[in-house]
Amino acid sequence: TLVEVVREVKPDVLLGLSAVGGLFSKEVLEAMKGSTSTRPAIFAMSNPTKNAECTPQDAFSILGENMIFASGSPFKNVEFGNGHVGHCNQGNNMYLFPGIGLGTLLSGAPIVSDGMLQAASECLAAYMSEEEVLEGIIYPPITRIRDITKRIAAAVIKEAIEEDLVEGYREMDAREIQKLDEEGLMEYVENNMWNPEYPTLVYKDD
Repeated sequence: TLVEVVREVKPDVLLGLSAVGGLFSKEVLEAMKGSTSTRPAIFAMSNPTKNAECTPQDAFSILGENMIFASGSPFKNVEFGNGHVGHCNQGNNMYLFPGIGLGTLLSGAPIVSDGMLQAASECLAAYMSEEEVLEGIIYPPITRIRDITKRIAAAVIKEAIEEDLVEGYREMDAREIQKLDEEGLMEYVENNMWNPEYPTLVYKDD
């Protein structure tokens, strides 16, 4: 059973991709107390909310405030009543997919390689400060989504250059892209990002 596996393996992370609501039961979470990590992580990633393997309230109540929690569905943070907060990180593809797509497009790469995906993931992880991670925050706030998208796109292009996958985009041929330094890459991405700005339209009745 899952409880027996957790007791035997003493994992640092439980990654829930089962779509079975409540799979991380009280017994499973209790077994996670035997983890070798001082900051065990529970990722209840299944959607919708009713399919989440557990709730943050369940996890924090059993494993305490040093635990790291993430879910696929949105949950409210857990207040411990001592001024501390259990952060309920929502793991969402909005942090990676736009940057991966944009970087691939702007590089002209014919494929999305494993290396490009790895570069995107490492860029996202490195984006978080050590202080944020220590607080249990493992994803950027939505207010920074455009900045992280820009950085991920640049990281994807850089990896495509290293793997010799760049074929160019519009007026930028492969050789021009390959010559871009870090600052140039960021400027190239920013200049090609879509901005949600619309003109004001006024309709008048005849």
